[in-house]
Amino acid sequence: MKTIRIVGVPEHFNFPWQLTIDEGLFNEAGIDVEWTDIPQGTGKMCEMLRNEETDLAVILTEGIIKDIANGNESVILQTFVQSPLQWGIHVNAKSSFKNIEDLKGKTAAISRFGSGSELMSYVNASNQNWDFDSVKFEIVNTLDGAVEALTENKADYFMWDRFMTQPIVDKGIFRRVDVCPTPWPCFMIVARKEFYENNKPMVDHLLKIINQTTTEFKMIPSIDKTLASVFDQKLDDIQQWLQITKWSQKKLNEKQFEQIIQDLIKYNIIKEPLKYSDCIAQ
Repeated sequence: MKTIRIVGVPEHFNFPWQLTIDEGLFNEAGIDVEWTDIPQGTGKMCEMLRNEETDLAVILTEGIIKDIANGNESVILQTFVQSPLQWGIHVNAKSSFKNIEDLKGKTAAISRFGSGSELMSYVNASNQNWDFDSVKFEIVNTLDGAVEALTENKADYFMWDRFMTQPIVDKGIFRRVDVCPTPWPCFMIVARKEFYENNKPMVDHLLKIINQTTTEFKMIPSIDKTLASVFDQKLDDIQQWLQITKWSQKKLNEKQFEQIIQDLIKYNIIKEPLKYSDCIAQ
């Protein structure tokens, strides 16, 4: 049995992977999937791909394309989640910040540089017509680190998936002042280029299996109740999230890729266009 190491964030988007592993569907195909949760997010996963500490990653679109532009030898296999990520913009619930305008020139908590929490800060700045240079950062590593940073006033606001942070809002620790959706599909499945070239049939088989799970995922009986329990969410929040979340089973086509690249340049996330053939697995 061949082993594939895969990393991803410990969020509901990736629950189809856990289900597929638990049901032994990869094992039946002769694939041993070693899944590792990475709460530090995309910046850490980019580092792991570079250091050959993982073979595949389920990773934010903006983060991996920026890192490929900076020399990461990885390729995008396919889109995993087609729908945008709803980035909540959060402040300390006891702070004086009431709306998005109050955060101009303030410090954003980010998991690390190259992470979605950093890159989406530029998208938000652009949406608000703020100068990119006005955005300041405090590295907090994880969601728990962000709670500590905002509580202790080391940072002023924090951007993260609005559904995963909902329990923190419900507890009166964070207050959400706005939501900033990604202008692109939010998650990609990515492989180290060398690993993919050497194991293409196995990786393609793995994708076929996970794509079958995501195709059927919303039809699983009581999946909303399961997700609410596993991720400490209110049932109506999970139902809303399921309604707007769309998994994908397809590779990015060239037109879709070019639009993402144009948007990433617009938001100052990358500087120059990238070639489709350099980024997308062929």
